[in-house]
Amino acid sequence: MRNRWWAAPIVAGGAALLAACGSSGSPSTSASSPSAAANAATTPQGNGSGTTVMTHSTSKGIVLTNAQGKTLYWFAIDTPTKSNCTGSCLTYWPPVSGPAVAAAGASLPHGFGTIAGSDGKTQATYNGHPLYTYAGDTGPGTILGNGLNISGGLWWAMSPSGAKLTAAAASSGSSSSSSGSGGGGYGY
Repeated sequence: MRNRWWAAPIVAGGAALLAACGSSGSPSTSASSPSAAANAATTPQGNGSGTTVMTHSTSKGIVLTNAQGKTLYWFAIDTPTKSNCTGSCLTYWPPVSGPAVAAAGASLPHGFGTIAGSDGKTQATYNGHPLYTYAGDTGPGTILGNGLNISGGLWWAMSPSGAKLTAAAASSGSSSSSSGSGGGGYGY
């Protein structure tokens, strides 16, 4: 009896992990959760066009992906209203067409928005960061663009919290200084 205190947190963590890793395209039959209601309140509800955003577990942590499983990235030198990826940069870092919506069951604490991208098209944002995919990612769930210093700034895989995703953040029990930032700000 004295060792059962840990059972509830483990069961809850396992359920959260399974929910985050689920990629079923079929509609959910479960009742709407409070987190789903919060996501609906911050997610633009348009005509159904745009990008569906999901979560995916990788070797470096949980990241946001599009419906095809491609990891979504943010560029450190962007601002909440301006994409600084222009010209040939867009060949390697295609902007995510907006508006974006959370997939059913995805628990995303921050809101989506849109900006006019550097190519003049509508670009999706999350937590104030314009979103991109990376042409070098070889398939669903790969994060080869994370931490790259290309086009004058660093690129980071987008985490649900909006903070940069680093290898240290995913290591077990590490208490490095990068895990305490949590800001997800610009200019890294």
